[in-house]
Amino acid sequence: MIRRVTAPALFPPPAYSHASVVEAGTKLAFLAGAVPLDERGEIVGPGDPVRQAEQVVANLREQLRVVGSDLEHVLATDVYVVSREPSVLSAVWEVVESSGLSTGPHSSTLLGVACLGYTGQLVEITATAVVPERAGDDG
Repeated sequence: MIRRVTAPALFPPPAYSHASVVEAGTKLAFLAGAVPLDERGEIVGPGDPVRQAEQVVANLREQLRVVGSDLEHVLATDVYVVSREPSVLSAVWEVVESSGLSTGPHSSTLLGVACLGYTGQLVEITATAVVPERAGDDG
């Protein structure tokens, strides 16, 4: 259903693919940015990008679950981190890698940004995923 592609003429990417290809007719889910908020709308892990990344992945997992998908079926992500330091971006990427999102691996862009939408927010992940057909699905 998903074909992950790494272009052989390009430098091999660490833990992601250059592209993901899905046949036409497959259901796709385009997810809004998962953010590090708990069920009360409060920031989890103030000042801690790694803890926030863990919460973001947990929230992304829930977003996927309610549409009938999971981390394994993610095609592409954009990972936003409020930082200018490559070491901080790398620490967040380690959370992404260990989450199962890099199983495949999916296509991803990791970005350092100046700020995000919630006060104190340090991490956000947007995603596109396949919604696999289940027995009895009629579309």
